[in-house]
Formats: sequence, C-alpha cells, structure tokens
Amino acid sequence: MRLFVRPGVLLLSLLLFTSCGALKNIQDAVTNLSRCKFKLDSVNNFQLVGIRLADKKNLSDLSVADGVKLAAAFARDEFPASFTLNVAAINPNDGTGGTPQAAATLTSFAWTLIIDNTLTINGDISEPISIPGTGQQAIIPLEMNLDLARFFKEKGYESIVNLALAMGGMNGSPSRITLRAKPRLRTSFGEITYPGMIDIVDTEFRAQ
Repeated sequence: MRLFVRPGVLLLSLLLFTSCGALKNIQDAVTNLSRCKFKLDSVNNFQLVGIRLADKKNLSDLSVADGVKLAAAFARDEFPASFTLNVAAINPNDGTGGTPQAAATLTSFAWTLIIDNTLTINGDISEPISIPGTGQQAIIPLEMNLDLARFFKEKGYESIVNLALAMGGMNGSPSRITLRAKPRLRTSFGEITYPGMIDIVDTEFRAQ
C-alpha cells in the first residue's frame, strides 16, 4: 500500500515541527536569562569622613590631622562613609549550548547593603544597565552613602575605622559585604523579574 501525504499536511507538519523547535529555543533562552549571575567585584573610592582610604592599610597610616577629624566626627556620633561597590554580572546566553545569543538590560536592581551581617541602607540603580550575551562580565557600579556610626557605634572608634579600612583601604575588599538584591531584566522575549532575593557575595557568582 502506498502512503500518500498531501503537500499541505506535510507543510503544516514541518511548520509545527519548526515552530516547536523555535519555541523551545526561546524557552531555553528565557530560562538562561533568568540565570544571569552576580558577584561582588570590588570597592572603589572609599571615603570616611571625607578622608580617602585607598592608600592606607591600617590605623597607623592615618595622619594626625586625619585622626583629629575622625575623632571629632565620632564624638558627634557621625561617621559618614561613601564608596562605589562594583557588582559583576554574567549573562549565560552567549550563543553556545544550542540557545541563541541574547542580550539583557537590567532595569531594576533593588538592593540592601549588609555589612558584617548587619542590615544597613537600601536603594536601586539609577538607570538601565546592559548585560551583553557575550560571556563577558558587565560591571554594575553602585554608589553607597551611609553613616557607619548609626549601625556600628557600639563597636567603638577603632573597630569602625578598621572596618572601613578592611572594605576600602589599600588591601580592602568586599569580603565583609553582602548585597541582597532582586534583579529585573528587559529582554527581546519580554521582562523577567527574579522571584526572590539573591545574596550576592565576593566568593562566587550567584543566580536565583
């Protein structure tokens, strides 16, 4: 018996097969985009009471004038600090693994800054940031301004200064910082909002 398939049916079958394949690729791409990963990269331009700490390792590196300024501020229960916290982001949709290359734009990144397990300030990005689908890191610079005395006054003068040096001094790092964030991404497939918060640290890239 000869099997006869009408051309129209064959064309419809091919279209359905192709559409299903394309839909799966899109679904895979969306899934990958929702797995954009984040990691704390570095701390830059740290200032404590207006004193730059980038060239200082410890308390002994502070000048007499710096010490007087810091002591006066601490006596007033004021220890204003400012710095840039750089967050690295990686978009896994680089065109490998069978999914199409797709860029993403970070439209919201609501965050809470946690220092030494203490919740401090919160905020969001001021403008969208592109995360290209190239496998390369994109840097998200977050400007931080907070009064350390408000959160760490009970630790004492030296402990707060040493904390600031550990974050923004010559050998400083984000190791004592955790950034709790909720990303929202705009993609060619629509907008993706992460269902929960991510605790971003400096030791590894994390997604959902």
